[in-house]
Amino acid sequence: MNGNLVVIGLNHRTAPVELRERLCFAATENRCPLSGQMQLPGVPESVLFTTCNRTEMIALLEDIRQGTDTIIQFFADYNAIARSEFEHNLYVFTREDAVRHLFRLASGLDSMVLGEPQIAGQVKDAYRKAVEHKTTGMVLNHLFHKAFTTAKRVRTETQIAANAVSISFAAVELAKKIFEDLSDRAIMLVGAGEMSELTARHLMSNGVRTICIANRSHETAVCLAEKFQGIPIPFSETIYNLNAVDIVITSTGAPHCIITYPAVKKTLRDRRNHPMFFIDIAVPRDVDPLINTLDNVYLYNIDDLQGVVDDNMGQRQKEAEKAEVIVREEVDKFMVWLATQDAVPTIVSLKAKLDKIRKSEMEKALASLGQVGERERRILDILTSSIVNKIAHDPIVYLKRGCHQEGEDAYAIDVTRKLFRLDGKTPDEPECKK
Repeated sequence: MNGNLVVIGLNHRTAPVELRERLCFAATENRCPLSGQMQLPGVPESVLFTTCNRTEMIALLEDIRQGTDTIIQFFADYNAIARSEFEHNLYVFTREDAVRHLFRLASGLDSMVLGEPQIAGQVKDAYRKAVEHKTTGMVLNHLFHKAFTTAKRVRTETQIAANAVSISFAAVELAKKIFEDLSDRAIMLVGAGEMSELTARHLMSNGVRTICIANRSHETAVCLAEKFQGIPIPFSETIYNLNAVDIVITSTGAPHCIITYPAVKKTLRDRRNHPMFFIDIAVPRDVDPLINTLDNVYLYNIDDLQGVVDDNMGQRQKEAEKAEVIVREEVDKFMVWLATQDAVPTIVSLKAKLDKIRKSEMEKALASLGQVGERERRILDILTSSIVNKIAHDPIVYLKRGCHQEGEDAYAIDVTRKLFRLDGKTPDEPECKK
């Protein structure tokens, strides 16, 4: 049974957001999906993982076919949705493929954003909840610990998360290159677009302390200022406030430039040429591109930022190739361990039977020898133990490490149990030819 690992789920690649929303396993005051997991027949171990981009169950099953059907029905029953509405969106990974999927997931290799570091924390949180509700056991505990080890190796041995691959993060990365320390810098947000707000949020999470917000609707500026504990300013006073900030993020619907070359040139003079960083996310552009010719002015528009993102994504793809090698290594290690666990009961039974035979035969020999001293008895015990251990060594090593292709491990275990009659059954005697 230890080989009956399965991952069943859907994600952003296989299902639209409308369907993912309906299979999100939200907990309520009256019920919790983890409680339902514990009662699933034929599913002794399971972990439910659900985010806005995916819903998956990682499980150990007594029987793969029956257990898979049980889990899919659980998905349908808990969320009150017919199987026909989502079953064709599901993916099912078994055995080694299931292990590989989890290791890639924890390492950020299966995320919407390649190398996303947050995913490892989400996997840990799902596992922690499963442990608290006692839905895991020896196999899944070891599996998830190895997944976390794999994710750590990927983070430390590759640079997969080192380069920004979103517009907002790219802007933060560029700001750090220009200013190094952002802790004493101030931002002006011109316009209340979603991307400019997200960029401002990332900059502030990186140490920026002050934010001024200008918008054509002053009420919107006030509301946004409350989110950031910032300062709303009248839109008409945008130019006059440039002197007070270091980073300007623009995202308005204006049909022409609202930040002009003469205005920035005058501002630089007032600032004694202290550097200024402009991020123009608007289309048409809000900032006159001529300002880029001024010393100590750095202007990036949406295409510039997208270029940074594309370059960084290329770097991440190269690092992902290194990460895949790490995943393969860790999957192989886990599958060796898993094969060993399947063989453990047989190995224990084999050792016990051989030792029982050894002790029985040794006692017969001692009885035949008559008076034997304690020293001689100890020597005979060591000798017989050594002989039995050497005879058993090769079969045990083979059971542990010699059969990892699908089906071979079960066959080797079955043959070993029959050869040594470990189940106590007498083998059928073949008919004798006369």
